[in-house]
Amino acid sequence: MQTRKLGETGPEVSTIGLGAMGMSDFYGPADRGESLATLAAAVEAGITLIDTGDFYGMGHNEMLIGEALKTLPRDRLILSVKFGAQRAPDNSFLGFDGRPAAVKTALAYTLQRLGVDHIDVYRPARLDPNVPIEDTVGAIAELVQAGWVRHIGLSEVGPHTIRRAAAVHPIVDLQIEYSLLARGIEGAILPTCRELGIGITAYGVLGRGLMGGHGGDFGRPGDFRAHTPRFQGENLARNLALTEALRVAAAGAGITPAQAAIAWVAAQGDDIVPLVGARRRDRLAEALGALGAALSPETLASLEAAVPKDAAAGERYPAVQMAMLDSERG
Repeated sequence: MQTRKLGETGPEVSTIGLGAMGMSDFYGPADRGESLATLAAAVEAGITLIDTGDFYGMGHNEMLIGEALKTLPRDRLILSVKFGAQRAPDNSFLGFDGRPAAVKTALAYTLQRLGVDHIDVYRPARLDPNVPIEDTVGAIAELVQAGWVRHIGLSEVGPHTIRRAAAVHPIVDLQIEYSLLARGIEGAILPTCRELGIGITAYGVLGRGLMGGHGGDFGRPGDFRAHTPRFQGENLARNLALTEALRVAAAGAGITPAQAAIAWVAAQGDDIVPLVGARRRDRLAEALGALGAALSPETLASLEAAVPKDAAAGERYPAVQMAMLDSERG
């Protein structure tokens, strides 16, 4: 497994990371035994970066990873945790809490659920519009000083917020959606991060399954995609047509659409680490196959021709959630 460095001040991590969200939430039921086996297989394959959030399954995801950590080498792993999303008993989202006291309380619960004594990268899941980012990052900086956190990251924020946060404490990476279907960061966010020496951990590299090439029922109970614009009506039909074009282009390079999508993101710079959301060992094995895909300039061009920039139909989140994204405010 090759490695990449998270920004100028961050740790070395595997070239791709494992996003564990789907093992607990948002994509419908998951098999606990298969999830644990997939986590173990990922670490055995050399993946060192595992990403979670304290609100994934209202703590379930952290407890699942905590169970896995009982038999996995903690000292070889980089645990990335998002915090701050507020949820109700019916699973709905209530907003975000970035107050310093809330930051420290959230970490205390996270450490307990994971069964660890520190988090490697700790980040607010979104910007709290009622709390200056300086206050939120400042609270995490105090946790760094105390030894409970090693590094600070950000998630789904724009250039202005990135600069304000970096002025308080070094930021190792920005976690944000980036794929052939979602290239919005290329305008101002990615250049800002590169100017400041901040890495990118890219989620949604398969367009939330659209570019996986496996089809599937996107409207199952508990699957948030049933309410996402890109998976609705004519938008879905147009996006699946892009996926079919990607399949043809990927076949020309001897790889699957999923491998092509992952390899394309990885090829956009050594400062970018794709997160794959595999919930099963077979999907993990396919994703790992992207590491051996050396994409020529001609292949990269053919993939981008298959899924042109701004070709995706529909927004990446429902309108209410889009309004919460600082990264979409320019």
